[in-house]
Amino acid sequence: LCDDEHTVIDDSKKVGTPMEIVIGNMFKLDIWETLLSSMRIGEVAEFWCDTIHTGVYPLVSKSMRRIAEGKDPVEWQVHTCGMANMFAYHSLGYDDLDELMKEPKPLYFVLELLRVNLKYFSLQEKAWDVPWLKLEKMANTLTLNYCQCLLRMEEYYEVIEHTTDIINQHPGVAKAFYLRGKAHKEVWNEAEARQDFTRVLDLDPGMKKAVKKELAVLNMRMEEKNQEDRNKYKGMF
Repeated sequence: LCDDEHTVIDDSKKVGTPMEIVIGNMFKLDIWETLLSSMRIGEVAEFWCDTIHTGVYPLVSKSMRRIAEGKDPVEWQVHTCGMANMFAYHSLGYDDLDELMKEPKPLYFVLELLRVNLKYFSLQEKAWDVPWLKLEKMANTLTLNYCQCLLRMEEYYEVIEHTTDIINQHPGVAKAFYLRGKAHKEVWNEAEARQDFTRVLDLDPGMKKAVKKELAVLNMRMEEKNQEDRNKYKGMF
C-alpha cells in the first residue's frame, strides 16, 4: 500500500513459487506486462501505479492466494464472473481485499525479473498452420536478437543453447549458425566454430566478409592458446 508503513498485501516470495506471466496473453492486470517488459533479468524495481491500473488487483490477488493455498483459482467463479460473484456474495473472502475493492487505492509493485522464456507457445496453435508459422518466425527473430545481447554479456553457452534450438527446427537460418559460431569461438570450441562458419557461407555467401573476419580472430586466438599451452608444458617432459 502507499502508506507510511508500505503495508504488504501479497508476497510471492513467502509462498515460495515465482509468478509466471505470458506477455500478450490478456492477463487481468495488464499493467504488469508493461512493467516487466521494461526490466532486465535479475533486476529488482519498484513501481507506483495509480488506481486506473490497480482497480482489479483484488480479483487477481484472490486467484493468486487460492493457488498458494492449493485450491482451484477459478472454482469460486465457475457460475459467474469474478465481479458478478463479488456483488452476489458481497465478499472476495478476504477482509483486506474486500476493503481494497470498495475503495481502490494506488499501489506499489516491487518486481524481480527472474527469467525470460522466449519459446513459450500456446498449445492451442497447431504446428505449421499459417498463424503458428508467423508466430514461430517472430519468436526466432526475437531469440536471435536476444542472443546478440547475450554475446555482449559474455553468456556464450546460453547463446549456443538458444541457437541450437533454432537450428534443430530451422537448419536454413544462417544467422543462427553465425551467432553460434561466434559463441563457440569465445569458448575455444575451434572445430564447432569452423563448422558453423562454413555452414554460414553455404547458406549466405553474402556474409563472406563477416565470416572471414571471425575466422581471422579465431585463428589468432587459437595460435595464442597453443603458444600458451607450449609455454605451460615446456620442460615438463
